[in-house]
Amino acid sequence: MAPNWKAIGRHSGLVLQADSARAQSGGCISSAFCVQSEVGQVFVKLENAEQEDRLAAEADGLAALAAAGAVRVPQVLAQGVADGDAFLVIEWISQGRASGAAATLGRQLAQQHRQEAAQFGWHRDNYIGATRQPNAQSDDWVWFLREQRLGFQLELSARQGYSLRDSNCARLLDGLDSFYSGYTPPPALVHGDLWGGNWLVDEQGAPVIFDPAVYYGDREADLAMTELFGGFGREFYAAYDEAWPLDAGYAVRRDLHKLYHVLNHLNLFGSAYLGQARSLINRLCAALA
Repeated sequence: MAPNWKAIGRHSGLVLQADSARAQSGGCISSAFCVQSEVGQVFVKLENAEQEDRLAAEADGLAALAAAGAVRVPQVLAQGVADGDAFLVIEWISQGRASGAAATLGRQLAQQHRQEAAQFGWHRDNYIGATRQPNAQSDDWVWFLREQRLGFQLELSARQGYSLRDSNCARLLDGLDSFYSGYTPPPALVHGDLWGGNWLVDEQGAPVIFDPAVYYGDREADLAMTELFGGFGREFYAAYDEAWPLDAGYAVRRDLHKLYHVLNHLNLFGSAYLGQARSLINRLCAALA
């Protein structure tokens, strides 16, 4: 059934031209459209009304990143429910090209990570893809990583019948503290899902990030995600490191953050990610020796 653009417009406070709506590709969770309005083109995400919380969480994350004043994010224009559809309306950003955008993103991401909080976590749970992401706040990063990230995903995988809860897995969770000997990360504002498909370059040549899974965590989590699926060049890493050098232990700890996302992909997309998850667990356990 076609979206009720009149109802969405009424609830969003915008006049949306139904005949201008063009479906957009790239998302595997929400339906997405480019629609003309009285403020120009806007980007509209739609889901069933039962999934409104996912779009509310996205709007919340975008607002937090915008408030940091570091990397550009799309402006949130409206979010709510209309005629059975949950909607999120954000500004439409046309893509451009710029040879220095990756380096700019590196510098700006380091600036964003300087935005700190008193505790790790977030004021609400949100979502990593379609998976709920728990964010109970804590002073203890290792506890947060064990319970709210790796342990949570491992429990989901066990429920789906994936055999990862073995002695190596238990050893890894029990030994997490050893990865943080001599390194105490501050609670930094992280995007949370920063892969190559979640940033673009605008028409002015500035980087833009979107589709966040925001929380306050170890900044290394964002950097590790950029390495997992690619999409970031050497200029990005050089600029970030110049702005805020990473601790030497990141070379090992990044696998902890990669494991979180690989486990999430295992839980969302199936056994194709099982071997990669086991490999990361084994490599991390070897680093404990």
